[in-house]
Amino acid sequence: MKRNNKKNLIPLLHLLTWVILIGLPYLLSVGQDQEQIFNRTLIHSWIPLCFYAAIFYFNYLYLIDRFLFNNKTLPFILINIGLVAFFVFTNHELKGFLMDQLLPDRTNDKGPPKNLFFYVDMIASMVPIVFSVALKTTERWYKSENERKEAQTIKLQAEIQHLKYQLQPHFFFNSLNNIYALVDSSPTTAKKTIHSLGKLMRYLLYDTETEKVALQKEIDFMTQYIELMKLRFSNKITISYSFPTVAPNIKVVPLLFITLVENAFKHGIPASSEASLSFKMEITDTFLVFTAKNQNLPKNDSDKSGSGIGLENLRKRLQLLYPDSHSFVYQVKDEIFTAVLTLEI
Repeated sequence: MKRNNKKNLIPLLHLLTWVILIGLPYLLSVGQDQEQIFNRTLIHSWIPLCFYAAIFYFNYLYLIDRFLFNNKTLPFILINIGLVAFFVFTNHELKGFLMDQLLPDRTNDKGPPKNLFFYVDMIASMVPIVFSVALKTTERWYKSENERKEAQTIKLQAEIQHLKYQLQPHFFFNSLNNIYALVDSSPTTAKKTIHSLGKLMRYLLYDTETEKVALQKEIDFMTQYIELMKLRFSNKITISYSFPTVAPNIKVVPLLFITLVENAFKHGIPASSEASLSFKMEITDTFLVFTAKNQNLPKNDSDKSGSGIGLENLRKRLQLLYPDSHSFVYQVKDEIFTAVLTLEI
């Protein structure tokens, strides 16, 4: 709809411009009777404007695209020289004829030599050529810029979708590993876990298709995932979280925080010793701060449990979706890995 409006606007602007150019000379003519005003305006203004319009639109609609934009500059210049010479000569001949017919009494007319008008008209005839080139170049740049932005938008959307599709299998496989660990030791818990996983996957598949979701839904999703993970680990693992209850109008891009939660469970729990994980979300004014903490357990060369997709995936998504309104930092201090994600909401 917007493109159609712009297409309709351009002809209207052209029409308005020519109405002004044609009307002004007549309206500004004073001190003569109406017939004299009309005749002089016709000869000195309207007829030259017709020639200028022909030069302008011949260049605008045909010559510029056919020659200038196809790197045929010399033919473009030669054609315009011939065009200008033809219109200047024709204009002077027609002007002389009409002045003899419509303004026979010109004994008091004084002015510069006629040869001077040839030079003035030649220079004036260059103006519509310059304007047509400038306008056509601007339109071409505007069109190219829109196409570039549209292509960039499509590319970003495709890349975001690709990253999202990477995240979902990653999350699913991690959850399946957790269930597998429970099947032998606690079949009943494993069944409950499968049921919880079904709810989580339903959210992943259906509720995250929109550009943004309610923050409270993301918080509920993380809460369910953390509670699901608690079933797997013994009392030696302390898992705590603190999430606020937020207004339904606060929306965020889906599946950002779960990456940090997954990362903490995947890389922050030792095989046979005590450990603690904590997750905290705070909202202050227009900022949301999510913090995840876990023990730093460097992987050895034989550990192939992680593909490195998590944090790098998150960083790419943030750069695409929150290019100037996010901060994502993480560090290791006193053997504690801390990741802090700040969003402007």
